[in-house]
Amino acid sequence: MNEIKYAVFTDKSIRLFAKNQYTFNVESRSTRTEIKRWVELFFDVKVIAMNSHRLPIKGRRTRPIMGHTMHYKRMIITLQPGYSIPSLRTKINKKKYT
Repeated sequence: MNEIKYAVFTDKSIRLFAKNQYTFNVESRSTRTEIKRWVELFFDVKVIAMNSHRLPIKGRRTRPIMGHTMHYKRMIITLQPGYSIPSLRTKINKKKYT
């Protein structure tokens, strides 16, 4: 459970809900298979695809900061048709109407 930091709610991630895709920030050292297993067990869904990328470091100075790396990467998880994560969808709906 420590692999997934939190769900991401940006304009793009909200649009991806229509395609049955969910976005999470995860630990950078965790593997794709670990994340897939954890999502399938915790949310009781079937994952068919996963895409990941590391976010760029923001605010670079003229001198590079030694040893500074991002501690997370972003995963876009696609679920099989018929599956969804309702707790994330209700969180978005509450934010829209308040």
